[in-house]
Amino acid sequence: MKLLIDADGCPVVDCALKLAKQYGAEAIILCDTSHQFEREGARTITVSKGADSVDFALVNLVAPGDIVVTQDYGLAAMCLARRAVPIHQDGMVYTDDNIDSLLLARHTARKIRSAGGRLKGNAKRTKQQDQLFERALAALLEETA
Repeated sequence: MKLLIDADGCPVVDCALKLAKQYGAEAIILCDTSHQFEREGARTITVSKGADSVDFALVNLVAPGDIVVTQDYGLAAMCLARRAVPIHQDGMVYTDDNIDSLLLARHTARKIRSAGGRLKGNAKRTKQQDQLFERALAALLEETA
């Protein structure tokens, strides 16, 4: 079992690596050339900068049962199709039961923005979000250990 981290814009890389080490999981960080990540205890794969280049590299590496840290709903859907377990940086585990509504919300937001509308941005990250992520990821790693 691997822990794959979509590291571009991911605020929980260090927490995920700490837990991977604690549970003996292989950790792989994926990023593009505009974000360089080198962390002890993890293999880093850097891909060319481009639309979804990290996503496609990650999907090509993922296997059933792997855990994937991502905030990208599209990538999460592809990982679910490969029987991996994607988890959001806020601790929400993506499932077949919630991914369709998340993708629909993303599509609706994109339509609003393309029509000139504006949406409220994300609030500043809180310590509670970090704690939720840590508990959820630890639970997943415990299940697979």
